[in-house]
Amino acid sequence: MDAGVTPDAGASRAFRAPLARPRLCVLGGVCAALARHLNMSVAVVRIIFVGLAFAGGAGLLLYVWFWALVPLEGQGGASAAGAGAAAGAGAAPSAVRRRINVPWLLFAVAVALAIAAFVDGAFGGGSLFIVTVVMLACAAGSVAWDQLVEAGDGTVPSGWARAPLVAGAVAGAGARGGSRSIRVAAGGLLVAVAVLEPVAWAHVDAWLAWPLFTLTVLVAAVVLFGPWALHLWQQLMTERTARVREEQRAEIAAHLHDSVLQTLALIQNRAGASSEVSRIARAQERELREWLYAGADPLETDLATELKDFGAALELDHAVRIEVVAVGEPSERGTGELAAAAREAMLNAARHAGGDVSVYIETTADAVDVFVRDRGPGFDPETVPQGRLGVRESIMGRMRRAGGSARVVPGAGGVGTEVRLHLDRRDADEGEQP
Repeated sequence: MDAGVTPDAGASRAFRAPLARPRLCVLGGVCAALARHLNMSVAVVRIIFVGLAFAGGAGLLLYVWFWALVPLEGQGGASAAGAGAAAGAGAAPSAVRRRINVPWLLFAVAVALAIAAFVDGAFGGGSLFIVTVVMLACAAGSVAWDQLVEAGDGTVPSGWARAPLVAGAVAGAGARGGSRSIRVAAGGLLVAVAVLEPVAWAHVDAWLAWPLFTLTVLVAAVVLFGPWALHLWQQLMTERTARVREEQRAEIAAHLHDSVLQTLALIQNRAGASSEVSRIARAQERELREWLYAGADPLETDLATELKDFGAALELDHAVRIEVVAVGEPSERGTGELAAAAREAMLNAARHAGGDVSVYIETTADAVDVFVRDRGPGFDPETVPQGRLGVRESIMGRMRRAGGSARVVPGAGGVGTEVRLHLDRRDADEGEQP
């Protein structure tokens, strides 16, 4: 064995970094990816690509080929170490940042070529067709890059933290503003070229001038209206996808209603309210219904929604089945004193009575009433010891301080207990104010 070569040194030479394009690059990151993979200098790789570009455009085709096939760091499992380092540094793994603002660079090239085309046309040069076609390609390419390439490459949206063009192009505009600016600039350039072509190319043969004029008008129309049409098409596809998902959701809801929900309801009826099986079935039924009708809840939790959620939580901890019924237009929020008193009454019913508990909420134009009824053994509030403040302070005292009233009476037919809470709407509105 050669004493000058250690196993670690051989292993380090044999190791090659994964072939993945970095997310911080000049243009596409192809040269940086190849240099890191081949352990070469980035400058050498770039010189090779430039040299191959003069060999019939092979360098450009090879660059595009690598760009299309080489994944980004952290994409598809590529360069897991680099992606982990980026995530550890707090960088967004999906953001691609380029040092060159490519759309504005293409636009600057299009402006230079437009000037060259007018000069060439004025003096009757022979390269007018090639210069004009390349100019049109650069103008349209600036808009296509902004609309397609950057979005598909995971780039930060146009104008968001985008590095300026070499020697200072505009940066930091909003996403929509950046896209609109390059579109208006490119479209304005093409419209100006189309207007000035008949004047500047007076000495150009008609068989060449009119086709170029027609091509310029067509490209200008595509540049100005193409992004709008693309956005409209994307909206249509989004709406179509949402409609398909909604139809699938409706089919799933119908199937669940006809099978799973009815089975869960049957289990609850057969098992009884105090059964563990019944409580589990009821919790699963509620979760399924919430999933089926997700998005229908109000933005602000009202009293009925709050008490339903609280009742669902009580059913998981106690052998009780709670039904909440609300009539009238919901107005009382679930954060007021009335809601707190109702929750305390429901908790007492779940702890001491169990079985079936009914919560009835009635909202009128003048007042809000809540009735909490259980079918337990019942009790007399006067016989509650002085040290027990659950009913005396958490319910009656709280309603009294809020300007309402609370009463504890025997249930219908002398069975169970009924807690009656009353609060005027005026007092309720004042209690909601900060």
